[in-house]
Amino acid sequence: MKAPAVTPPALQLVLGEEELLVERAVRAAADAAKLADSTAELTRVKVSDLTPPELAELVSPSLFAERRVIVLEGAHDAGKDIAAAITSYIKEPADGVQLVVLHTGGGRKPAKDLIGVLRSADAHVAECPRITKPADRESFVRNEIRRAGGKSDSDAVSALIDSVGSDLRELASAAAQLVADTGDGQVTAEAVRRYHRGRADVTGFAVAEKAITGDVPGALEMLRWAMQLGVPHVLVADALADAVRTVARVSGAGRADPYRLSSELGMPTWKVRKALSQSRGWHPPGLVAAMQVVAEVNADVKGVAVDADYALQRAVLRLAEARRRS
Repeated sequence: MKAPAVTPPALQLVLGEEELLVERAVRAAADAAKLADSTAELTRVKVSDLTPPELAELVSPSLFAERRVIVLEGAHDAGKDIAAAITSYIKEPADGVQLVVLHTGGGRKPAKDLIGVLRSADAHVAECPRITKPADRESFVRNEIRRAGGKSDSDAVSALIDSVGSDLRELASAAAQLVADTGDGQVTAEAVRRYHRGRADVTGFAVAEKAITGDVPGALEMLRWAMQLGVPHVLVADALADAVRTVARVSGAGRADPYRLSSELGMPTWKVRKALSQSRGWHPPGLVAAMQVVAEVNADVKGVAVDADYALQRAVLRLAEARRRS
C-alpha cells in the first residue's frame, strides 16, 4: 500500500546568503509540493516589486484547489507596507499555498521583523549561512561527498579544495563527479589527484584554442570537461572572445615579424606567435562573423540564454562555420 504524501509546511523561511544553499532550499520546497500535488505551480517574485494587493492575489487559494508555491525573494528589502502585508498573511496562511520567504537576515526593522514573525508562526527554517571559514568549507565538501553516496577522509577533502578552489558550486560538482567516477564511492586524496591530473589545462582558454583552429571535436570535448569541472560559463565565453579578438588584431597587422608585431600591438611575443599560427584559414569576413558570435555568447551566458551550456556549444559550432566560410 502506497504511503500518503506528506503535506509540506505552509510557511518556510530560507535564511542566509549562501546562494547554492538557498537555491537548494527553494528546489526542495518545490519538490515537496510536487510530491504532495503533481499539479503544484511555482511562482518566484521579488518583494521589492510587490504591492500589498499583488501579494494578496498571489497567495489567494486556487479556484481548482491546486497547490501553489510562492517564493518571495529579497524579503530583507521589504518596505513598511509590504512587510505589514506579509506579516498579516503569515498570521492566517491560506490552505494549499506554500509561502517560501528568502531573507538574508539583514535589512531595516520592518523587513528584519519578518524573521521573528515567521519563527513565531512555526515556519520551517532552512539555515543558509555564508560559508567562509576553512573548517566550514571542509564540512561542506564532506557532506557533498556523503550526499552523493560516497565516503572520504580529511586528506581527500583537503586535496579536493586545493584542486578546485573555494567556489561551492564547483566543489559540489567535483564531489559528485568523483563519487560517480570512483566506482565504489570511496574518495581518497589519490583519487582526487588522479581525477584532476591531466585536466589542469581544461580551462576556457583550452576550449578557445581548439575552437579558433577549427578543431570542433576537440573543442566540444574540452568544453564538456570544463562544464563538469565547474569552470564558470562566463570565463569560457571570455576566452573565446579573447581568442577571436587576438587573431583579428594579428591578422589585421599583416604577416610581419612577431617581435615587431609584439611591440606594435602591445602583446607578448609568444601570444603573437600563437595567434599567427591560429589565424591560418581565417579571412576578414569570417572574423567579422566570429566577432558577432562571441558578442552574442557573452550576453547568453550572462542571462540571455536559458541554457548556458547549450549556448557555448552552439558558439563553438558557429565559430567553426565562420572559419570555413572565410
